[in-house]
Amino acid sequence: MPTSDLLRKLGQYLPSDEVALVERAYRFAERAHTGQFRKSGEPYITHPLAVTSILAGWQLDAQALAAALLHDVLEDTSIHKEELAREFDTVVADLVDAVSKLNQLDFTSREEAQAENFSKMVLAMARDVRVILIKLADRFHNMQTLGSMNQASRWRIARETRDIYAPIAQRLGLYALRQSLLDLSFKHFYPYRHRVLGNTIETIRAARRDTVDSVLSLLRERLAQQPQLNAEVSAREKTVCSAYNKMREKNIPLQQVMEPCGVLVLTNSRNDCYAALGALHEIYKPLPGRFKDYIAIPKANGYQALHTTLFGPGSMPIDVQIRSRDMDLVAEMGVAAYWMYRSASDLAHLAETQQNTRRWLKGLLEMQTEGDDSRDFVENIKRDLFPEEIYVFTPKGRIMVLPRGATVIDFAYNIHTDIGNHCAGARIDHEIMPLRTVLKNGHQVEVLTDAAAQPMPAWLSLVVTGKARSAIRNYLKNQQQQTSAALGERLLGHALTIFKLEAGKIAPEQWQAFAEAQGVKTTADLFTDIGRGKRLPFMVAQTFSRWLRGDPPLPERQSGKRLPSMMAKTFSRWWHGDQPSLRLQLRDGDSDVLCYASCCRPLPNDPIIGWFRPGQGLEVHVRDCAVLKQHAAQPGEWVEMAWPDTSQALFISEVRSWAPDRQGLLADQASAIAQAGANILQVNIERPQGQAPSAMQFQIEVRDRQHLADVLRGLRRVAGVKKVQRGKA
Repeated sequence: MPTSDLLRKLGQYLPSDEVALVERAYRFAERAHTGQFRKSGEPYITHPLAVTSILAGWQLDAQALAAALLHDVLEDTSIHKEELAREFDTVVADLVDAVSKLNQLDFTSREEAQAENFSKMVLAMARDVRVILIKLADRFHNMQTLGSMNQASRWRIARETRDIYAPIAQRLGLYALRQSLLDLSFKHFYPYRHRVLGNTIETIRAARRDTVDSVLSLLRERLAQQPQLNAEVSAREKTVCSAYNKMREKNIPLQQVMEPCGVLVLTNSRNDCYAALGALHEIYKPLPGRFKDYIAIPKANGYQALHTTLFGPGSMPIDVQIRSRDMDLVAEMGVAAYWMYRSASDLAHLAETQQNTRRWLKGLLEMQTEGDDSRDFVENIKRDLFPEEIYVFTPKGRIMVLPRGATVIDFAYNIHTDIGNHCAGARIDHEIMPLRTVLKNGHQVEVLTDAAAQPMPAWLSLVVTGKARSAIRNYLKNQQQQTSAALGERLLGHALTIFKLEAGKIAPEQWQAFAEAQGVKTTADLFTDIGRGKRLPFMVAQTFSRWLRGDPPLPERQSGKRLPSMMAKTFSRWWHGDQPSLRLQLRDGDSDVLCYASCCRPLPNDPIIGWFRPGQGLEVHVRDCAVLKQHAAQPGEWVEMAWPDTSQALFISEVRSWAPDRQGLLADQASAIAQAGANILQVNIERPQGQAPSAMQFQIEVRDRQHLADVLRGLRRVAGVKKVQRGKA
């Protein structure tokens, strides 16, 4: 669009001084991008000019328009943010900075760079929603001009648009933009399908145009007869992408997808919408169960309308949407409608939309703050952007919008993170229900909390919202960090005894000074590194003993030189049954950070020893593990261990049985395991040829060695079982 056309458009709704600001931004951007060209060969300035024209159609303010013209100067030119702030103002500079991409050279992969870039954008969105509006307009123009890119780039950009930007546009209520982005993505993914479907859709429309026109004429005529009802009736056309998606989702041919006639009815007011609904139901009978009132209960993005399906002529279904003209503006423009109404006297109908948007952005900010992995954050965002919504109520009547499949836990975290962290159950429609209960439309939910309740890893499989998933992961990560620090402190204390030091007699100031000398901020960080296997406790103990004496640290090739002989002696004594003078006593909860070796599957009451493997942490083996013996001479560290006195944890074990194959054999053995109170995780069956008995291997959860013995006894009583033994022990 020529600059003069843009300025004329801006002059229709902006005062002259603000139009001058936008024109100044254009001149600045034009100079900054001099000599730069797009892949299509056009001067680069045509892109920011097109983006600004899109935003001008939404009637955004002058600061946003100036930022749109300048949105690539920080990334693609030598201009710095400080220069923009001096030339314009800090608001414009901040908007440009928020839209700019991060330098991908700072990251290990394109995926990480995209995730970090998106995280930065979300943070800026939470501060100023104009950031995402500029970014969406930028993406829309890029999709319109994507043909000049290579195929790999087209697919990558189209996928990102489909998975992230189109759902964000929908979440912000920008329905028209969302449809355009999806259709452009589909076109670049499947150009042949898009072309063929597009031609077929036009053929179907042409074939039934007379029928549709007659339906529209009848509706207009009947609605015009209603007193004081000013209604406008038009056809709603499906896009190629929406038709294709419905074909795939419902597994139906295109002819069935195109069968319903889509109609949009616009009125002047909320009351007129209901009046129009009554009039339409007098013309054609409504299809039962297809009426939805999004005026009384708006969607999360502020969308309001009445939806109904009518039996038209020849049993043709007519899908009707009824909304006021103000509702239609919000439906098409979403949060961008705010700027189109900023001079109007009444913005009340947009207040709820703005409030919902702020609430959603705040939730994104909380998710970003709680997590430390940008890629997980983006995945959580994707989950939140695609849901079918349900509407549930708090005891006080507040409506809460959740994705379909949400549970009580999702509901609790949606209220507040602290409530989620301590939820223990719920009253759903005044009936006590468990946390795993999947909520349905219309449920009234009251969360029951308990100070002793806390998130568990199993909760991650029960939630569907990104906010709940992020909060649970953050809690478990902090809990695991505390457990790792406690284990690391005990491991280091155990190792210090070799150097005749007692951890309890060392002053906290000495620990802190040593931790800083080792390159970590706190003693807790040092202990956590040991508990997670990043540092070997014996090596840290040796370094600490030299540090206490003031001796210089040993060179890396000599550090720990005398420890292998100590370890060999320790392991030899242990292997031959000598009782060590000092053992590391495990505690209930250490299971979260320990690795129980899969080669021998240790259980409580088994004699055990810990193998401290560099970078992998502490690995627990049974005393007579054959794999352990093979690695006895390899680098590593050994620590004598003892089980906790009591434990609530469950441990994985394996049992094997042999029996001639018969009908019901597996069911009988599974029943015996269940009667012993064990849970089956996996079953493998080997049926050899000939008369050899079938072998079954069960992976089960048990409390301890005695519990496993109960399972083995139960299996031996099964008819036909010839042999039963513990596997990998």
